[in-house]
Amino acid sequence: MPRTAALLLAFCLAACGAGSVGGADYDTAYDFSEFYQVANDRTFRVIVDGNPFPALAPDETRRRLLPVMQANRPRPRLTFTYAAPSEPQHPDYRLVLVFDAANDLTAARVCANQIRHKPAPSGRFAVFGVYCRNDAALSQAVASTTASSPEDPKAGQLLGQLFQVLFIERVPVDRPRFPFRFPG
Repeated sequence: MPRTAALLLAFCLAACGAGSVGGADYDTAYDFSEFYQVANDRTFRVIVDGNPFPALAPDETRRRLLPVMQANRPRPRLTFTYAAPSEPQHPDYRLVLVFDAANDLTAARVCANQIRHKPAPSGRFAVFGVYCRNDAALSQAVASTTASSPEDPKAGQLLGQLFQVLFIERVPVDRPRFPFRFPG
């Protein structure tokens, strides 16, 4: 039911012009309580790869997107940061947002830092979001809208939707909680 509700919310918001979120997938190791524990009252690293606004320099886009992401953050009281930790983290949790991702790009490749883009910009605010722990993808989703700048309300609404799907609080019902069943 929670996954269905999240997808229904995404479709309703898409109908209102905010955009669409889809392709959600969760690894069996995904656990919201783990995310909450590592993110609540802490900084949480986000990596932005690609530039959805070609009229802006990539650094300018990133600078202007950070407060938009922060304003639409998921439930834990986290602070998004682009800063890499001074020492390697174990485990290394991060959110990777790939704009104009290649059609065949996988979440596993994103977490392994093997990112590729479409040959030409799509002209949309199209993002592939992946929540990584080390080289493992814990959750993934794609989202798209027609935002004209980082401050466009559609960009913020879409990022908020994407974060709610990537960091879903309840385990989706169609995902088995255990890898096997006991005979019975």
